Amino acid sequence: MSRFSKLGLLVFLYLVQGGHNHARVFNRCQLSRELLRYNFPRSLITNWVCLIEHTSGRATDRITSHNDSSTSYGLFQHRISVTDLLNEDLADDVRCAKRVYDRVGFNAWPTYSHCKKKTLPDLSRC
Repeated sequence: MSRFSKLGLLVFLYLVQGGHNHARVFNRCQLSRELLRYNFPRSLITNWVCLIEHTSGRATDRITSHNDSSTSYGLFQHRISVTDLLNEDLADDVRCAKRVYDRVGFNAWPTYSHCKKKTLPDLSRC
């Protein structure tokens, strides 16, 4: 392997590994505790957990490319390109999600149709 190829491989591995060092995949209980910590209303936690499961799979580093050439980022799948939405610090994600929710409600997320008027996640053991 040439010196250039080795360097390229090392850079690639560093970027791949570095991109995941600050990401997190929550389980349901962890996610519900985090949402409560950020003052989400307790009465809506199951709705938020359902929404997040269907939008990002509870992964903070989720990036989704859509058919309309737009891209969604982070736990709540915001359609703004901000790398801070891809790390495990939820403060910026939460601010954005609450702002969207206050204006439009859960209908701002098309994936909420998987939760609306359906059985929501069981968080009773959390």
